[in-house]
Amino acid sequence: MMFSERLQAAINDQINAEFYSAYLYLAMSAYLEDRDLPGMAHWMRMQYEEEIFHALKFFDFMIDRGARVILKAIDAPPTEFGTVEDVFAEVLAHEQKVTALIHNLYKMAVEEGDYPTQSLLQWFIDEQVEEEKNANDVLARVRMVKDYPPGLLMIDEALAQRPAPTPPAQEAAA
Repeated sequence: MMFSERLQAAINDQINAEFYSAYLYLAMSAYLEDRDLPGMAHWMRMQYEEEIFHALKFFDFMIDRGARVILKAIDAPPTEFGTVEDVFAEVLAHEQKVTALIHNLYKMAVEEGDYPTQSLLQWFIDEQVEEEKNANDVLARVRMVKDYPPGLLMIDEALAQRPAPTPPAQEAAA
């Protein structure tokens, strides 16, 4: 089965998008650290690590199929994000954008009859459901407490408990 140049280019673009996502979440982590919200900063740091794993999952897939990975420059993320609610609203919006990118890749793989890519992307489709749910859950809690400091501190404490993500290679072995 031929791995089309068009699909390879689109996956290379997705690798860039995943690394940008990581960079965005790392910038949000720094922003939240600066606002004395270490638990939320930790949550973003774990999100950063998860996005790196996503990029590497695409990277390894390309290598496994004998395709060439072409890494491109990663755009600089914003450095200011507004309120805590603004930060998590941006997380949800960003995850929805990534979901659309994954769906477009899947559509392309279906059009081309590329079953290995469809199989990979099914994992990402399922992952994006989880990503959007997690972002939406945090955003809903933040909206409940608004800017009430004790409520934000409780959310901050809860988000500090987020475990590190499982790397893709370990997932397969599990």
